[in-house]
Amino acid sequence: MNSYMQKKETVERKWYVIDAEGKPLGRVASLAATYLRGKHKPTYTPHIDCGDYIIIINAEKVNLTGNKLENKMYYNHSMYQGGLRERTAKVMREKYPVEMMERAVKGMLPHNRLGRQMYKKLFVYVGSEHKQQAQKPEVLEMK
Repeated sequence: MNSYMQKKETVERKWYVIDAEGKPLGRVASLAATYLRGKHKPTYTPHIDCGDYIIIINAEKVNLTGNKLENKMYYNHSMYQGGLRERTAKVMREKYPVEMMERAVKGMLPHNRLGRQMYKKLFVYVGSEHKQQAQKPEVLEMK
């Protein structure tokens, strides 16, 4: 019996919308990463980008459980001495909700060329409006 290996020329991609309002950050990111990788398809092939396009709306209304709003920290470094910048999850959700969601999803993708290619198919928006109406995306419900 032979296993099926998909070719990048035969990949069929669909568009999905995930509404993050009131849902936990990790659950939304995990669902988005699964669909970006293509693991929901029977034709999943690990070394091919066979995933779909994902649009996440209402990123500013995502939920964080427990004390994560005060305790969870996001770090950036400018590579200059003393250039460490720390932000709490509360600050990130108020001022940079798109970056917060993108970081969560990117951390769940492979950390190589293939992961960077998959990451380009993610679109995150503040509010319930998005620019991809022409692609007729399907609404993706969380279980």
